[in-house]
Amino acid sequence: MDTEKIKSFIDKLLDYIYKKKCYFCGSSRNCAKMCSKCYDEMCFSDVCINRELLGIKVFSAGVYEKNIQKLIRGLKYHKQKELAFYMAKFMWNYFSQAVEQYGLGNDFQVVPVPLHKSRLKKRGYNHMELVAKEFCNLSGYSLNTDLIERIKNTKPQYKLSRAEKLKNLENAFRVNKSADTGKPVLLMDDICTSGATFMSMIKELKKSDIQNIVCLACSSPM
Repeated sequence: MDTEKIKSFIDKLLDYIYKKKCYFCGSSRNCAKMCSKCYDEMCFSDVCINRELLGIKVFSAGVYEKNIQKLIRGLKYHKQKELAFYMAKFMWNYFSQAVEQYGLGNDFQVVPVPLHKSRLKKRGYNHMELVAKEFCNLSGYSLNTDLIERIKNTKPQYKLSRAEKLKNLENAFRVNKSADTGKPVLLMDDICTSGATFMSMIKELKKSDIQNIVCLACSSPM
């Protein structure tokens, strides 16, 4: 038995012994970080194009409120890494319908929004990379974390106006064209508010003549 299988066995045994509780309601009935009831309480957005940025379609799976808000914040700020699976599941359940409805194709290289190396060092992990890995496991798409690098340590976006966000993210990313697999690019982020992050990444991809792009956010404001 290899190390990963041993670790998985021990984790499952500890979950059984200590009855893992739902991060959202505290219930231990599912012995899971997010119980089925709390997952089902997350509301999907209508399957439609949320907006277009530089001619690129942006989809948003849900609204940033209640359990979705707690899901994102728990994963992003409180080291609840197991929540990555539930965010990925929510996003894939939505996006699989969008793929069919809009004829988006059946394969993508999935690119999560990267963190600057200093922020990555401070946080210890990129929460969207964890989500993207789980998303690829569910979808069969391929993960590509080498295509785009964050080269500017930007300020937090939530306190800035849209104009300030665009300025903050100007020249924040760099594309490694040699890492392009030739598949359509699916950019992934947790929240799309102004669209400034996606727009900055799209600009850099287009400069490298990568045009076949779709954006997917877990949520957007109401």
